[in-house]
Amino acid sequence: MNVRAHIYITGRVQGVFFRSETAQEAHTYGVNGWIRNLSDGRVEAVFEGENKNVRKLIEFCKHGPLYAMVTSVDVFWEGYKGEFKDFKMH
Repeated sequence: MNVRAHIYITGRVQGVFFRSETAQEAHTYGVNGWIRNLSDGRVEAVFEGENKNVRKLIEFCKHGPLYAMVTSVDVFWEGYKGEFKDFKMH
């Protein structure tokens, strides 16, 4: 079953390769969507794909890459749209 998750990651998540590492994980799991830095220091992302793979990617985001320090991950489940063909880093 395909799902869509819109997430916001808070903590030390900018300047630690969070977006690029998450993009690599997304490619590994076959998850499509995008990820970007926000001006308030958070990272925002939308993931679409198989439920189990999207959940694996969310689990990755709860700790992130080596130098990240994630304090919270807010997940908003939305209706699957299938609008992405790949995963983009903005």
